[in-house]
Amino acid sequence: MNPELSKIQSSNIALSPLITKALKKKPAKPLGERKKAVRRQELMVLLGNACVVSSGMSVSLPSVSLPQLTSPDDIYQLNTEEISWFASINSMACPIGGLIVGYLMDRFGRKNTMLLTNVVGLIGWVLLVTAPYQSARHAIFLQLLLGRFISGLMMGAVLSPIGSYSAEISLPRIRGRLILGTSIAIATGILTMYVLGLIIRNQFQMVCIISAIYQCVAFCCILPMPESPSWLLQKGYAEKARKSLKYFRGLSENDNTTYDEFEKELALIKKTSEQSRADAANESLLQVIRAREVYKPLIMMIGFFFFQQFSGIVIIIVFAAQIATSAGVSADPMLVAVFVGIARIVTTFFMSAIFERWGRRPAGMLSAAGMTVCMFLLAANGWWPVIGESFALLPVICIVLHIIFSTLGLLTLPFLMISEVFPQRVRGSANGVTLFVGLTFSFSVVKLYPTIESLIGTPNSFFGFGFISLLGLVFIIFVVPETKGRTLLEIENYFRTGRRVTNAQVARRQSQIVMEVAQGVYSSQFELDEVIMRLSKVHEDCEANENELISAK
Repeated sequence: MNPELSKIQSSNIALSPLITKALKKKPAKPLGERKKAVRRQELMVLLGNACVVSSGMSVSLPSVSLPQLTSPDDIYQLNTEEISWFASINSMACPIGGLIVGYLMDRFGRKNTMLLTNVVGLIGWVLLVTAPYQSARHAIFLQLLLGRFISGLMMGAVLSPIGSYSAEISLPRIRGRLILGTSIAIATGILTMYVLGLIIRNQFQMVCIISAIYQCVAFCCILPMPESPSWLLQKGYAEKARKSLKYFRGLSENDNTTYDEFEKELALIKKTSEQSRADAANESLLQVIRAREVYKPLIMMIGFFFFQQFSGIVIIIVFAAQIATSAGVSADPMLVAVFVGIARIVTTFFMSAIFERWGRRPAGMLSAAGMTVCMFLLAANGWWPVIGESFALLPVICIVLHIIFSTLGLLTLPFLMISEVFPQRVRGSANGVTLFVGLTFSFSVVKLYPTIESLIGTPNSFFGFGFISLLGLVFIIFVVPETKGRTLLEIENYFRTGRRVTNAQVARRQSQIVMEVAQGVYSSQFELDEVIMRLSKVHEDCEANENELISAK
């Protein structure tokens, strides 16, 4: 048996005292996990997510504007059918933005794509601001739809660039925390819009002006961001990639010291980028789609987004105030919407710790189970009003808990995992296709909800959302793999071979790494990565040999 593999397999028993002793020695962290490097990564991801905040504001705009837009005393005077289009047309545009963004990311880079999305978002807000200056009501309505459509293009294009950027500038141990910044930004935007709707009531134009000003600020936030070193190397800009990676590893631009760990990481990224370019040149579109490591995660993520969109999450966000009224809440519906926004953003702040402690799958299963219970309780409250009479706060509690449970997994996990599961050579395009389909689901549910509710009633609609959440629970249990603690290469290898890296293997590996780093066996994180991949290959070869022996028998 390979001595390294034997060493790893026995470490959790024979080496436990040594591991405990090694933990006290505080081994040196990799460059990318040191305080200065992490702060730089967090700052750039924070700036990049500024546009995502605007996306959240656009998503929740209907909830705060419908009372004014439907008022017969106002200039807009939208009817029920027009309102359904106003609320959903941005979701119809989102898939287009999601499909285009893959090409833009691969062709122009992550940073330039983020700048472009801000420009598109600003155009959308300006059209909404200037719509009342049209002379005819139908012209006002058409400009409102155009503004919402263009805002939808921004919403569909804004998620992939910052998600890929976050994954490419960080090491695996902090990757989840950075990617999760996107969910925090969306939650912040939604809460911001709810607060504006609570403070500035029936002032649709003023709300849009404030949003347009913020979009300009978001554009300026992108300007100081370095481009992703992975993309730069993939396009052949070696010197710019070195400069970018130096920044994200906490090194000075003028520092000419040779760091072995840095050079190995740069060489690894370069090797991966060259392989990606070669694969892109040699593989046809059909070959790429037929690759197991591409079509398997693609199908899984499309399914994940289906359960996310049809479980009622988006409906509560877009129609928060109206849902509260329909559920029998007697309090100010805009105040309930603010509580919904607060619950979501507070829960999102804890998601990084939850995902890293529990893993993706347990958090997703708890999320889907909790959402199922909340929706079934809301349905029961509608079927039997006596429940609400004896427990008046039940609808409010269920709505807020539904948002909390959804944030724990079903709402946030697809956006986190979409940046983890695809190979680098197709990450931009695969993200775009996945978001195209997912956002098409979003348009369908937002557009159809008012009609379905009028046909089957609010309680039955809640029951339908609960049933889909239950199916989502089954999907997570049997289909979604665990990615916590796995490198991007290990995740790709799982979809290619079907062999999982178990939690026990990850824990055993981490224990051995802690001990050997403390003993000074390795000089860099990337030496460890090479050992990990070599041991994984040895483990696969052993399994293959065992299977051959079994077949021979």
